[in-house]
Amino acid sequence: MSTLSLRIGVAPALFACVVAALTVAGPANAARRDVVFSPEYPAGEIIISQRQRALYFTEGDGRAIRYPVAIGKRGMAWLGSAEVEGKYMAPDWSPPAIVAHDHPELPNFIPGGSPHNPMGAAAITLSRYQVAIHGTTQHMRRSIGSAASYGCIRMYNEDVVDLYQRINVGTPVLAVP
Repeated sequence: MSTLSLRIGVAPALFACVVAALTVAGPANAARRDVVFSPEYPAGEIIISQRQRALYFTEGDGRAIRYPVAIGKRGMAWLGSAEVEGKYMAPDWSPPAIVAHDHPELPNFIPGGSPHNPMGAAAITLSRYQVAIHGTTQHMRRSIGSAASYGCIRMYNEDVVDLYQRINVGTPVLAVP
């Protein structure tokens, strides 16, 4: 699995960068939806459906918020359980070796808040080795709904900020086929 490097201050964290509908109140361009969902999952969990290219935040009572996502491209997607390990707004980013190899045109460091930073508005790190849920650049918004990342779950910035505000460190995450 490939990785992306995220720098928060002076301590770098690595990730593989490596996700009946009613509109939920929020920004007009947010893609999240309130949906009926399997009641087998308790409130407060993140479920990532690889097939649907969607991330669900469960609300309980058979309801969830559905967010469209980009998932890992062939050979980079992951399945299984994890938990939220960290939450970072406007993180800095440095490409790891495999990304730098595949994209030598990338700079060695992109500061948080830069319109070119692939972490976007926020990054939610997971307990799985080198995996995060994060925002995106304006240029890469069109990848949402596809298999395009190096393993991370990519979201619209407005949606990752919404999810960021709903979850805590320790929130369970499950990626299913």
